[in-house]
Amino acid sequence: MGPGAFQEIDLSSAFEAVSTFSQTVLPNSKHSELCSLALKTAQVERNVANLILPDEVQVLDAGDEGPGSPDGRLAGTSIMPSGRSLDLALYRIAAARRPVIIVGYGARDGMADVTRLAEALGCPVITTFKAKGQIGDTHPLGAGVLGRSGTPVASWFMNEADLLIVFGASFSDHTGITTGKPIIQVDFDRMALGKFHGVDEPIWGDIALTAMALHDKLPAARACTDQRAELAERWAVWRDEKTRREAEDNGAGINSAILFRRLSEAIPDDAVIAADVGNNTYSFGRYFECAAQTVLMSGYLGSIGFGFPAAMGAWAAVAPDRKVVSISGDGGFGQYMGELTTAVKYGMNITHVLLNNGEIGKISKEQRDGEWQVWQTGLSNPNFAEYATLCGAVGIRVEDVAALPEALAAGLAADGPALVEVMADPLLW
Repeated sequence: MGPGAFQEIDLSSAFEAVSTFSQTVLPNSKHSELCSLALKTAQVERNVANLILPDEVQVLDAGDEGPGSPDGRLAGTSIMPSGRSLDLALYRIAAARRPVIIVGYGARDGMADVTRLAEALGCPVITTFKAKGQIGDTHPLGAGVLGRSGTPVASWFMNEADLLIVFGASFSDHTGITTGKPIIQVDFDRMALGKFHGVDEPIWGDIALTAMALHDKLPAARACTDQRAELAERWAVWRDEKTRREAEDNGAGINSAILFRRLSEAIPDDAVIAADVGNNTYSFGRYFECAAQTVLMSGYLGSIGFGFPAAMGAWAAVAPDRKVVSISGDGGFGQYMGELTTAVKYGMNITHVLLNNGEIGKISKEQRDGEWQVWQTGLSNPNFAEYATLCGAVGIRVEDVAALPEALAAGLAADGPALVEVMADPLLW
């Protein structure tokens, strides 16, 4: 390092902004210890840990020093909240007439206990977009996604609530969680509690254990009303509205409302779905109704192109036990379309649904909303279905809404990678 060797770059500086832990391994470093520390940091901090091995270090004999491991260095995260925290939260819950539970991605492993608490209270469970699918949209208490990617069902119940019980959510701007209500926030990460603003009752504890403790200690005398019937009515109103939107046709392509209805009907309940970034993502959050699918998304970094590579990773983790589906726009898929050859090489059973509207639609929308001229968002696309076929995958192009059910069924049934290209209306998303 230093004299300007071929492909030399200051990797330590390059990784500094995107990693929690980054170390250059030197000839006399404690290699095993650095490996153990990197693994521990990645798991505890839930972030990127990075080791840089220069060329001359890679060829050294490791000697007697074995590989590193985080074994014996990680404590359990099953933290029981303090009795005082629980008592204060229970006091607020008992007095609330219309409590609502909001879950973020951090609550994914505690959903059984959170749902049990909601059932005892008869209150809706709203998810952030990142937590979509953690409770099914067909569950009597599932209220859908909150925020700009969400449903009016979720927004209505949050606005009408007199108490928000929030499990494992960040309160970033994209979550859409209001700060104008009394809030109980539960998280096992103390830094996440009140991170962006103060909350009324911050509770440090494991999500499942806290939800279980709140359930078991609920006072018999409670002011809350059972909101199940009202929730069913709101879903009926929203589904009627979705049906109305499905009928809209500008003659410029298939509208996203009907596409995501057909996807809701076609995708297996236990599938893993990787959602990309863009208008297709907003449509997925708004129109797709989850049963028990696992949803992957890039989070609030909004990394366009995430969908198909994430599906490849999911396939490696869950195949052949679960179906893997990815969804993207043409702009996102175009950035990683070469990866389709890798999926073909390894026979990855992934169905990719591509909404081709000929433009970077999210940026076009932002320009229209700002009353600006739509500028430089158009794309020059190939026929993606033909491209998939040339790569050795199954390629299907859909230009007529009536062909959607058969096309999606064929794509999902394919043995190996399949791409279903849907010619989409850029304005009906």
